[in-house]
Order: sequence, then structure tokens, then C-alpha cells
Amino acid sequence: MSGPGQALFQFVRHWARRWNAGAERGRDVMVAEAVHALAGRPEITVNEIAAELGLDQSGASRLVAQAAGRGYLEVTASAADGRRRTVELTEDGRDLLRAAHAWQEAVFARLTGDWTPEERADFHRAMLRLMSRSPELTADPGALAEEKLTRA
Repeated sequence: MSGPGQALFQFVRHWARRWNAGAERGRDVMVAEAVHALAGRPEITVNEIAAELGLDQSGASRLVAQAAGRGYLEVTASAADGRRRTVELTEDGRDLLRAAHAWQEAVFARLTGDWTPEERADFHRAMLRLMSRSPELTADPGALAEEKLTRA
């Protein structure tokens, strides 16, 4: 039996492959989720989206261009610096996210159908706690990779 860390990463790998099964739509959801996660900033740039997704700038730029071409994102020149591009969700992009979020909730409900409401709430809180700690480890990816290699 694997430890909890291995189970966590197995879970992440499993769902990363499944939710993205419709590759084009999955990529659009992924970039729309990134823009949504960055909401509240004065401007959302392609570089910020790249950092949020853990991609290089050119990969994120392609995802943004594809999602914009399908009408999920609006890309405009930055008001602060015309050389930069800023990205916003369109109404179609917000609809895409609403549908993705509804699907995510339905999958969770199905997976936990035999759980008590307390078990669901406890698991939800535990996931949120994990996510709140994640930036501590991902702030310096090089150090995390080095730690991973030295422990192997």
C-alpha cells in the first residue's frame, strides 16, 4: 500500500488525465481556470497565466490564443504597457467555467456518494488546508526539485 503522499500524487495524475480527456475543451478550461484564479489583479498577463499553469510563456501564449480564438478569452493591449497583452474571461468563458465547475461538483458527489456529509466536509477542509500550504513549496520550484532528488 502506498503512503498518503503517493496516494495524493496518484490521485492528481489520475484526474489530470481524465478531466482533460476532451483535449481542446480541457485546455480551454485549464486556461480559463488560470484566468479565474488570477482575478482581482489590475491586469492579467500571459506571463502570469504561464506561472499559474506551470508552463513556459510560449506554451501559455498558445493556450491563450486558442481559447481566445474560440471566444472564451479576450486579449487586449495593456493600458499600462502597450507591449504586453492582458487577458480577461468573456461571457462564453464564464459559461465554460460554470459548466466545468458543475461537472467537478457532480464528479465529487458521485465519488463520495456513500460518504456522510461530515466526511465530505472534513475531506473538503483537508483539501483546502493542503492547497493553502502549497504556495510554501512551489514558491521556489528549484529547491523543491533539489529536495526531491536528494531524498530519492
